[in-house]
Amino acid sequence: MALKERDEFTGQVTTGHEWNGIKELNTPIPRLVWIFLISMVLFGLVWTVLMPSWPGVNGYFRGLLGVDQHQAVKQSLAEANAQRAAWMDRLATEDFSSLAADKDIMTVVRQAGPAIFADNCAACHGAEGKGNPGYPNIAQSPMMWGDDTDAIAETIRVGINSMHPETRYGQMLAFGRDQMLSGEQINQLADYLVALHDGPAITNEARGDAETLFAENCAACHGADGLGSTDTGAPNLMDNFWIYGGNRSVIRQSIYNGRQGTMPTWEGRLSPAQIRMMALYVQDLRGKTP
Repeated sequence: MALKERDEFTGQVTTGHEWNGIKELNTPIPRLVWIFLISMVLFGLVWTVLMPSWPGVNGYFRGLLGVDQHQAVKQSLAEANAQRAAWMDRLATEDFSSLAADKDIMTVVRQAGPAIFADNCAACHGAEGKGNPGYPNIAQSPMMWGDDTDAIAETIRVGINSMHPETRYGQMLAFGRDQMLSGEQINQLADYLVALHDGPAITNEARGDAETLFAENCAACHGADGLGSTDTGAPNLMDNFWIYGGNRSVIRQSIYNGRQGTMPTWEGRLSPAQIRMMALYVQDLRGKTP
């Protein structure tokens, strides 16, 4: 029997293969690797037998332990709903004044509200509710359809210019595009509104002409004083909150082309309790709840 050649430096037996004077050592696989591989194979076999695993023609092997993750999730959701049932029922039925005065309920609103707001409202109104171009600042500005919590909940429920049969409707006419006012008259109105907000001053004559134009074309919706109307959803033009922007070019564009914002209805996507929670949460953002 031929003796196996050993490497003179390591003492390991060689395989007999040689490349350019370099001989390959016949190094055994470490025992720890064998233990690991065998353990994983055994674990896989045991897991396959005990847990749901192999697919079949009409189903799958459900395992000797009978574990069903679908049922586990359903049970977990049922338990969570049972835990929330008490305060969800209150949110869905009690009047807002008693809910806002209840510290426990408001704690729930402040804990659960941000997640619902982030999922459904923040894309338009911003994470803090302070608005984006084309979307109102609901955390600070006057609410176009009313500041009370019932009005806010109703707006969330039916939306604005939405597909809901009871939706709130709001639209500003396109005074320039539809040729109701001339370009000069639109410029007069834009200059007038800018001047009211510490912009370039206008002459008394120009102010008088613009006030006449405002009374004849704008006051019916925005009010004679420009403070807006919750009946029509017309925004307040006298404060510093602008939905589309308060510089002259944007104001002129709004008068010329009109505006028609849209808010989707959340009825059907959010439960009645969640809608009312969002109304309380918005009021909390506005600093109107304890």
